Amino acid sequence: MNDAERGHRAPPGHPRGGDTASAPTTTVATPAPRARTEKASAERATPTAGRTQIGDVVVSKIAGLTTHEINGVYDLGGGPARALGALRERIPGATTNVSQGVSVEVGETQAAIDIDLVVEYGAAIADLAAAIRRNVVNAVERMTGLEVVEVNITVNDVHLPGDDAEPAAPAVARVD
Repeated sequence: MNDAERGHRAPPGHPRGGDTASAPTTTVATPAPRARTEKASAERATPTAGRTQIGDVVVSKIAGLTTHEINGVYDLGGGPARALGALRERIPGATTNVSQGVSVEVGETQAAIDIDLVVEYGAAIADLAAAIRRNVVNAVERMTGLEVVEVNITVNDVHLPGDDAEPAAPAVARVD
């Protein structure tokens, strides 16, 4: 049994039958592709000559500043670095080292960052570390275009509320 015997009809203009009158057809001429000229492609090309280098200190400063933005971070650096920073701050006209406690390795397209810090007592360290990573990765990648492959965080100390109190007056000598 063929299609005609089953009651199926081919669409008009179909080679198997259907209406014997041919359906109107339209031919549209498509223009030949234009030859690409050097001038046209030069206008659209962006300059690719040259190289941009981003120094370690740039990435280190960005990481240090963005780490300080996170609530729960008391200070950056280990004991000796913080002691040196405290001495530096007492010198008139001295500036604060924003990259203290931050070390980086910068390649052509990637950066790895290590951060040593002191947290405030009561801060959830795991959540704090995740927030620092997220903040540092976003800032460094946005500002430099480098891919941050890792952010290692070392918590060296916990700052207690009474740690900043003035030292007690020296005890009165018991013996003359």
